[in-house]
Amino acid sequence: MLFRQFVDGDLGCGSYLVGDPDAGEAVVVDPAFAIEQYVDAAEREGVRITRVLETHTHADHLSGHGRFALEHDLPTGIHPLARPEYPFDALDDGEVLRVGSVEVRVVHTPGHRPEHCAFVLDDEVVLTGDSLFVGDAARPDLAIDAREGAADLHRSVRRLAKLGDAVVVYPGHVSGSLCGANMSDERSTSIGRERRTNHVLSTPLSAFVEEAASLTTPKPPTTERLVALNRGPWVGSLPPLEELPATDGLLVLDARPVDVFAAGHVPGAISVALDGGSFATRAAFVLDPAEPIVLHAQSQAEAEEASRLLTAVGLFEQRGFVRGDGGERLQVLSVPEFERLRDVQVLDVREDAERKERPLRGAIGVPYRVLRFAPPAGIDPSRPVYTICASGARATLAASLLARQGFDARAVVGGGVEDVLRGQRSRSTG
Repeated sequence: MLFRQFVDGDLGCGSYLVGDPDAGEAVVVDPAFAIEQYVDAAEREGVRITRVLETHTHADHLSGHGRFALEHDLPTGIHPLARPEYPFDALDDGEVLRVGSVEVRVVHTPGHRPEHCAFVLDDEVVLTGDSLFVGDAARPDLAIDAREGAADLHRSVRRLAKLGDAVVVYPGHVSGSLCGANMSDERSTSIGRERRTNHVLSTPLSAFVEEAASLTTPKPPTTERLVALNRGPWVGSLPPLEELPATDGLLVLDARPVDVFAAGHVPGAISVALDGGSFATRAAFVLDPAEPIVLHAQSQAEAEEASRLLTAVGLFEQRGFVRGDGGERLQVLSVPEFERLRDVQVLDVREDAERKERPLRGAIGVPYRVLRFAPPAGIDPSRPVYTICASGARATLAASLLARQGFDARAVVGGGVEDVLRGQRSRSTG
């Protein structure tokens, strides 16, 4: 069996090429919008992609099934409860598909979404999509009521757990995705390991439902839009991003590293550092999908990667990119410099769960993603405001949003809250 895993490290999404080299056939499971990676891999392996299989209608990234249909005339298989608006092959529970000599058995596993299915390959591998993860399970609140989805998911993961201990599990998501609460960065596991260690498989139904109903992890920011795009008519490729001589007054999304942004950027630009992690998700939280933007990048390659990720979350209104420096600066400071300050107003822009686990005493807490149009109550606009997160990327993003509103915002970079707390503990015991 030909088997290739593809993981988007920024979005935490997994997709797969499965085939039979002797028969020269393959299928793609849960393809990203950037389908070139699968086409190139199939060509290298000497196989022809014959169809697309979707575990479900994705809510956090744009699927490539439309491009495969438009550019390669390939059909898409998905469970009919997805109710897609495009032509599709209906997948039924227990159905066995053949890719050459490879058997692909469909297992209906509702919970994350009603149509969700897993795919068992030759009884050796299971592609679990958004059901069973490494050490966890998917969130059940993106399509239906959290309690109803949790009850279905509880049953579904137990159904998968009845597969043999040696069956290798490849999930649809790893760390970086918002489709689960406690995502692992491991890319595979086994049914036996999960049966022994995954808390979901030992949690009673009532407790699991209550846990799901109280989930505080934010939903993917473009959930409704992406579901509509992935369920609707096929979405084709977009024109390539071109370099512009100027921004022409459009909103600038600066994808450069935070230190480069701080040293000089276009006035009013929003900093979402490409190298800061979760670029696409963070950008989607602070941009309106209908809002035209210009990317600011250090190189064409950086601009193209940023553009790919924005497209992956349904942000299509990209007018081009610019390079070079800008005339506006952002004041930044290191953790030691921050620790020497006294009587200052601090904004902790981490998520609620992070702040609850590791609170920073005296700071105003609000996630960066809600600062686009208004600051939180309690900030004095006549005084500097210091933003802090875990590493500096979100702090810089938040500071850039506040600076657009006229605040003297200053970001802590090169570290964050954990470093401050560590220093406090060291000084108290020293």
